[in-house]
Amino acid sequence: MSRTLWLGLLALMTGLVQAAPDEHPSELGTLTTEVVASGLEYPWALAFLPDGRMLVTERPGRLRLVTTDGRLSSPISGVPRVFAQGQGGLLDLALSPDFDKDRRVYLSYAEAGDEGGLAGTAVGRGTLSADGARLEGFEVIFRQAPKLSSGLHFGSRLVFDRDGFLFVALGENNQRPTAQDLDKLQGKVVRLFPDGRVPGDNPFVGQAGARPEIWSYGHRNQQGAALNPWTGALWTHEHGPRGGDEVNIPRAGRNYGWPRATHGINYTLLPIPEAEGETVPGTEPPLYVWERSPAISGMAFYDAERFPAWRHSLFIGALAQRQLIRLQLDGDKVVHEERLLEDLDTRIRDVRQGPDGYLYLLTDAGDGRLLRVGLDPK
Repeated sequence: MSRTLWLGLLALMTGLVQAAPDEHPSELGTLTTEVVASGLEYPWALAFLPDGRMLVTERPGRLRLVTTDGRLSSPISGVPRVFAQGQGGLLDLALSPDFDKDRRVYLSYAEAGDEGGLAGTAVGRGTLSADGARLEGFEVIFRQAPKLSSGLHFGSRLVFDRDGFLFVALGENNQRPTAQDLDKLQGKVVRLFPDGRVPGDNPFVGQAGARPEIWSYGHRNQQGAALNPWTGALWTHEHGPRGGDEVNIPRAGRNYGWPRATHGINYTLLPIPEAEGETVPGTEPPLYVWERSPAISGMAFYDAERFPAWRHSLFIGALAQRQLIRLQLDGDKVVHEERLLEDLDTRIRDVRQGPDGYLYLLTDAGDGRLLRVGLDPK
């Protein structure tokens, strides 16, 4: 065996040579995908630490650190017990806006109730230890009430805005009418201070029969939320039933229609019983809608310098249609849609822009992967 071949084999065995990235077609050039980490059990959400490492939630109830070279930590201790049934479990995470000072990590998760076998979404926060092994002093700051889910439609996504308010995008627990009930927290976006207190300028503060946490209502099952980097506005997206997945820009006090207004029908192929049409007076139409549901999850605006052709795009994962969706934006208008990674054939649960300008995806599987996606432009 030649010395060159021997050194090449040795390098492969010791991990010094990485496999070449996979290539995929796109309108703007060739996409490249690389596996950063594997062996994640139904990973749900991703966040980047200041040092480039990543925190990843696994739906069965584990939080892990992933190093820049893809090594997985042991499960981080101090994570709350979760209701890991159906769509429930450990869900989204977000870092405190002051993470450099307070090292706080926020988690959303499905939480069991005291009786009846039902659950709801909860949000809590803890302090990540200096060695990254523990989440210390975890405290619950928000609970969806009442608890109505048997395992479906928890949402949920966490977003801090520029003023430091925490938005929580919630599902309606598959209890359709509750999305219109202002005395319940199902099917709502709520707005909180970082410690869970309710801001005095929330739209329903002081209104009899309304929960003061509510920012907007009439949502179905929100699994994507992100802050628009050019306007500072919160954007969310939600699953429709059979058809009618939609993107919204939730405004204070507005009604986004579900289940009175929808572009979808029931999974039985029958109409939604409460539906009055695709648009209903007094409700806000979606910014963008899919008549056939991709089953969208995860959401990231692209605002990095690395791949200029992607600037002013919104990337969204698709579970049922197993794609990455790119929406080209002109201000607040979607002017073009492109479907990407169709040949990858994997459910995409989360999408984030990394500090290096690449996109990072989590695949929804028992042996889930963390992927890095780049663009070799034309």
